[in-house]
Amino acid sequence: MTRGLRINGDRLWQSLLDMSQIGALPGGGCRRLALSDEDRQARDVFRQMCLDAGCDVHIDRLGNMFARRPGRNPDLPPVAIGSHLDTQPHGGRFDGVYGVLAGLEIVRILNDHNIETDAPIEIVNWTNEEGARFAPAMLCSGVYAGLFDLDFALSRTDADGLRVDEELARIGYEGDTPCGKHQIGAFLEAHIEQGPLLEQHDEVIGVVTGGQGQRWYDVTVTGRDAHSGSTPMSGRSDALVAAAHLVTAVQDIALAHGPDGVGTVGELHVSPNARNTIPGEIQFTIDFRHPDDRVLSEMDTAIRFAASQEKVVQVALDMIWHNPPVQFDTRCIDAIDKATRDLSYPYRYMVSGAGHDTCQLARKVPAAMVFVPCRDGLSHNEAEWAEPEHLVAGANVLLQAAIDLSRQVAPEARPIRQSLNTTGKSHTYDKELSR
Repeated sequence: MTRGLRINGDRLWQSLLDMSQIGALPGGGCRRLALSDEDRQARDVFRQMCLDAGCDVHIDRLGNMFARRPGRNPDLPPVAIGSHLDTQPHGGRFDGVYGVLAGLEIVRILNDHNIETDAPIEIVNWTNEEGARFAPAMLCSGVYAGLFDLDFALSRTDADGLRVDEELARIGYEGDTPCGKHQIGAFLEAHIEQGPLLEQHDEVIGVVTGGQGQRWYDVTVTGRDAHSGSTPMSGRSDALVAAAHLVTAVQDIALAHGPDGVGTVGELHVSPNARNTIPGEIQFTIDFRHPDDRVLSEMDTAIRFAASQEKVVQVALDMIWHNPPVQFDTRCIDAIDKATRDLSYPYRYMVSGAGHDTCQLARKVPAAMVFVPCRDGLSHNEAEWAEPEHLVAGANVLLQAAIDLSRQVAPEARPIRQSLNTTGKSHTYDKELSR
C-alpha cells in the first residue's frame, strides 16, 4: 500500500523557500549561525510546523529538537529523520535544512494518507552542526553519541566569548532532557552532496556508506613585531612568512596523500595587522580529511614536521578535534538501496567528504544517509543550488526507507561491521554482528 506513496514536491519546495527567508542574504543564501536570533526564529517556525503536523516536540539540554509522530507500537524506538537548521556565515538555502524539512514532509504525507507506521517517526534538528560559531562542528550530535562531554559542549565560546549554555538560555532552547538519553532506533539524513560526483555522472541518488575522518587544528605562530622600514630582512622574526610556509605545507601534504586527502586553511588572523609593522603573531586553522585514519595520522606527522622546521618563530599546533572515519549501518544502507532501486533512480554508493550529524550518530545508533546532486558541487556558498526534482527524489527514497525501517527497529542498537568502496557501485558487507 505504501510503495506507490510519494511526497508532495510543491509543499517541500515551499517549505524550503519559507525557511530561506530567515536570515536571508542578498545573494540568495542564508546566515543563521547556531543559537543566534535567526536560529531561534527558524526553530520557532520549525516547531510550529511540527505541532501543526500533530507531532509532540521536546528539546534536550543542548537544544536538540525531537518532533515525534506516534507509531502503532509506542514501545519501539523511533525511526528518526533530520539534520540541522544552522548555516555558515554565507551559507546556502539547502545545506542541512533540506534534511530537516524532508523529514517534516514525510510526516505530512503520512498524515495525508492516514498511514500508521509500526514504529514512531521523528524529525530532528541538531544544534550547531556547522561549527561556524562554536567549534567543533557536529558538537551536539557528538554529545548525543558520547563523543563529547556535556560540560565541554556547554562551555564552548564564540569569537565574542559568549558560551553555548548562555546562548541556549538566551534564545529559550535550553531543554531539560539529558542529551543522549533519548532513544533512537535508526537515523536517516538527506543532504545535498556538496561535491560534484552525482552531477558529473548524471546520477540522482548517492547511497552513502560512511564518512571520512577529520582532524582540526588551531595554530599560533609567534614571532616579533618590528618596524617594517628599519628592521633588516636578516634580523626579522616574521610570523606571517612562517605561517605562509605552513599554509603551503598543508596544500602539499594533501596533494601527497591524494586523491582522497584534502587540506584547508579556512581562517587566518594577523596581529598587529598594520601596514608598516612586521607581523608578530598569526593564528590560523587547519582542516585535514581522509577516509583512512592511518593516512590521517601520516598527514598529522607531516604537518608537525613542517612546523618544527620554522626556526626563527615559535609554532604552537593544537589538534582540537579528531573525528575518525565512520561506517554506516548495513540495515539502513540496504533500506535506502532498496528504495532507490524500487523508485528507479540512477545512483551510486559513495563516502561523504563532508562531516554530518549522521557521522556522529552512527557510532551509537544504526544510521545512513542519502545524497542528492547540487549544482557544480558548490556548498557553503550563497550560490548553492539543488534542483527541486532531485530534492523530491531524495525525500521519496527516505520516505520508503523510513517506512521499511519502522518495521525493523529493535530496542537495542547493534553496530555492524562493513567494508567501504569509495568510488563505484559495487559494495560488499560483512553482515556478521559485532560481538
